[in-house]
Amino acid sequence: MTDKYLAVEFTVDATPAATFAAINNPRGWWSEDITGDTTAIGDVFTYVYGDIHRSTQRVTELVADARVVWHVIEGYLNFTEDPAEWTGTDVVFDLTPDGESTQVRLTHVGLTPESECFDACSKGWGYYAGVSLPALILTGAGKPNEIGAVPA
Repeated sequence: MTDKYLAVEFTVDATPAATFAAINNPRGWWSEDITGDTTAIGDVFTYVYGDIHRSTQRVTELVADARVVWHVIEGYLNFTEDPAEWTGTDVVFDLTPDGESTQVRLTHVGLTPESECFDACSKGWGYYAGVSLPALILTGAGKPNEIGAVPA
């Protein structure tokens, strides 16, 4: 991985185990409208946000309390010239213990500044991974999209 990919970083006052568990519960921080399993290698799940974004991920790597990787096997964005811009990319979460805290780095490998969705996707991941996920870890309640949510 390099810094040329979309990335979100934060440190949370929680153990790597609690952080790892929260990441593997994307319904709690990304969207309640996720179908499929999300906690074992080989699990496949689909995220839907109205007719704007749909993506299907396969869990390809789980290293307890340290790393989660989702491979996007099919992606659709209605606001890009190439609606399949996410297809073939990887969403990688790396966790690093830091005293009583855990450093988290989400890297969306394959999305670069040259990607049409880079700015919008940076804002999206910034909110879901940078705000909602830490809220879930710290309070037990994230700020995911509700089922059937569509933008105003």
